[in-house]
Amino acid sequence: MHALKTVNLLKSMIPISYFNKGMANKIFADVKLNGTRIVVKNNVPECVLMSPDEYQTMMEEYENAVLYAEAQRRASDEAKALTQAEVLLKHGFSEAELSDVDVELE
Repeated sequence: MHALKTVNLLKSMIPISYFNKGMANKIFADVKLNGTRIVVKNNVPECVLMSPDEYQTMMEEYENAVLYAEAQRRASDEAKALTQAEVLLKHGFSEAELSDVDVELE
């Protein structure tokens, strides 16, 4: 993933008027070649363009960070472990209701 550095921020900006001038294909090729671009309207950022691969990578990194933060929270001293009985009670199940359930783990 191409990270936007402050130095490259100004170079990454594209006026929205370029789309009205039929330059969309050129802009998309530039995004594919050089990475993320910021579309500005009246000198205000309007949207961010990035390749689908770059977006997917960014979302995976975000999801991993969220999962890591949750794992850290659960592993902290403040997190209270629940017994199976407490979990069943919390969700309104009984042992008998779950006895016929088959679970297959991959």
